[in-house]
Amino acid sequence: MRKYILNPETLLYEIKDVSLKSKLIKGLLLVAGSVGLSVLYLWVFTSVLGMDLPKTALLKAEMARWDARIDLMNTRLDRYESNLEALRIRDDDIYRSIFGMNEIPASIRTAGIGGVDRYAFLDGLEPTNTLKNTALRIDKLTRMTYVQSKSFDEVVAVSKRAGDMASCIPAVPPIIPDPSKYNLSSQFGYRTDPFTGESKLHTGVDLAMKIGNPVFATGDGVVESVEYDFFGYGNCVNIDHGFGYKTRYAHLDRMTVIEGMKVKRGDKIGESGKSGRASGPHLHYEVFYKGERVNPMNYFDLSMSKQDYIAMTNRQEKENETVPTRRSFSVTRR
Repeated sequence: MRKYILNPETLLYEIKDVSLKSKLIKGLLLVAGSVGLSVLYLWVFTSVLGMDLPKTALLKAEMARWDARIDLMNTRLDRYESNLEALRIRDDDIYRSIFGMNEIPASIRTAGIGGVDRYAFLDGLEPTNTLKNTALRIDKLTRMTYVQSKSFDEVVAVSKRAGDMASCIPAVPPIIPDPSKYNLSSQFGYRTDPFTGESKLHTGVDLAMKIGNPVFATGDGVVESVEYDFFGYGNCVNIDHGFGYKTRYAHLDRMTVIEGMKVKRGDKIGESGKSGRASGPHLHYEVFYKGERVNPMNYFDLSMSKQDYIAMTNRQEKENETVPTRRSFSVTRR
């Protein structure tokens, strides 16, 4: 490479050779200057003017579109969640309550299905990340929807037996409602304990009567237990009526049923007595609904016609005579 320079003495241009080293230095300086100008340009463009690089701007635009889609999805999830909550309230407070079914605990409704964590790839994101929270929310609603669907399946299955419910509810007195044969000696609620003198909740009703009065099942069901408690209920029969209902007949003199036996409303299950911890001959009768003791007086009417009651028990006795598998048992314990 040749370089022409002006000779001030001769005023002529003379050829001057440029060394390779000089060429390299100038080349490096040119590259360094270009890089410096580029860095300065980027700094001014991004830091001073606050503008994004083209690729960054494209990524931000794409991210904004996805954020908008996720926000729309969360808006829909809000609506779905509200609808699912309305179904839950209707299920627990109406459908399951009507058929005596227990509410589904919140721990079961929100519990996971189990298995491999399908969202492990999102663990590196911040806890407040919208994408991660939305994914977890969809999974939770999916599980809750599954549980609600299974609950409705159970309600449908029980509703198909709704016709049986009327005969299972303990809706009649446990004895013939003849005022000359009994006296309502103690009702449900707090009273003075006849043994300790302390105020105590009386969990049933006491029907004082002579030993040997017949006691009848107040609704269709299965004898859950036939037991004897010397310091408590004495001879006692417990019947599970289904639909959340159970009944207890205590202080009996005799029991004419056994555990596991199916009974119908009006079937004789024993005779009144004074067994166990009793201050006098009487029948102690309790009603349970969903595991809680409730006032039996809310389920039967002692003013029921004596003739109608006897007709019911006679009809049931005749029906039992036509069923060869039904047998009468007698158990007496003192």
